[in-house]
Amino acid sequence: MAQRLSAEQRRALAILADAGQRGCTDQLMMAHGFTFDLLASLVGAGLATATLRQKRAGGRMIEVARVRITEAGRRAIEGAADGG
Repeated sequence: MAQRLSAEQRRALAILADAGQRGCTDQLMMAHGFTFDLLASLVGAGLATATLRQKRAGGRMIEVARVRITEAGRRAIEGAADGG
């Protein structure tokens, strides 16, 4: 990937990589201090995916996004760790 990752992008991708196959909810990522715009930029760059699901919470339906790292995201943070 030609684009350099910011420290925040690397941190977000590292959390997603540690989360495994299930990924993280958007709410959890925001609790870590990430913004919607940062998550959207990772998805737009192909470094992560987001899947919307409807869940029942407190008697009402809410929409939850599950965010997962892609192989390209894994390669990007591996390259960043290697200095590339």
